[in-house]
Amino acid sequence: MRKAVLFFLFILPMLGFSEDYIWWNIKHGWEPGKPGWRNYMRITPGYLGPNALPVPDVKKGIVQSGSNIEFGFDFHFMEGDQTQDIFAKYYRSFADGKVAIEVYGVVMEHYVMSEFIRDERIARDFDAKGFANGDLYFSTLVQVVKGRKFPDTMVRMAGRTASGNQLEGARYADSPGYFFDFSFSKAYAGKKEGMTFLPFASFGFYSWQTNDELNLQNDAWMYGLGADLKWSQWSVSNSLSGYSGYKKERDMPMVYTFDLNHHLKNKTIRLQYLHGLRDWTYQTVKISLILPLKN
Repeated sequence: MRKAVLFFLFILPMLGFSEDYIWWNIKHGWEPGKPGWRNYMRITPGYLGPNALPVPDVKKGIVQSGSNIEFGFDFHFMEGDQTQDIFAKYYRSFADGKVAIEVYGVVMEHYVMSEFIRDERIARDFDAKGFANGDLYFSTLVQVVKGRKFPDTMVRMAGRTASGNQLEGARYADSPGYFFDFSFSKAYAGKKEGMTFLPFASFGFYSWQTNDELNLQNDAWMYGLGADLKWSQWSVSNSLSGYSGYKKERDMPMVYTFDLNHHLKNKTIRLQYLHGLRDWTYQTVKISLILPLKN
């Protein structure tokens, strides 16, 4: 009887703290008095879902004139994590194309993880599948140099909200962040009429909040390099981009991106393929439609 009472007194605090997560407590060795479950997680791109801390798209030194809205579907493939999402982006330029704003994010995400990936990420989603809402990004683009001997130059300043949910499922970071970068490009006329070759490069800085009480944010250098080829109603781009955090906990993602656009009279059809080379190890297919808007 005495042993039964002692056992009940020992197990009661654990049940009271998290009645639904006893499996997680046992698997990860959590006991009453230890730090909360958030402290066990790693807020880095290699330990979260594909949309949590993705490599920002590479800019090309030019603020595009006009306004448009883009929406489409992403399909992310990785062993142990299959993810699909719906995303949207709003773009608008001002001041004769010298300044522009962007607002974008994942509207809805569906995911299915394996038990191995769930446990590696310290996730508390027992079923390891479900739906999540994404973070909201907003950025300002400013044309610094255009049409001179020096390469066209643009600066981007962007912020990320903590609107994404499902931290328990290791889908989003539940923390804000920001990044800024400079991008450069120089256009060259091709041998065929109407053909343009555009090499571009960028560098910048990315910072996001973590759950490490000793280092509350992770800082990273951003980089990008690539080239566009445009002809007739088509454009194709290849680029290599990434950022390098200092904690060395899968926080140095590198991505190759293939981007194909078919420009029609009143819309653009876009197909992208992303291949994660380091830390962010997904293969992603993105299909979207870009519609111009009246200013």
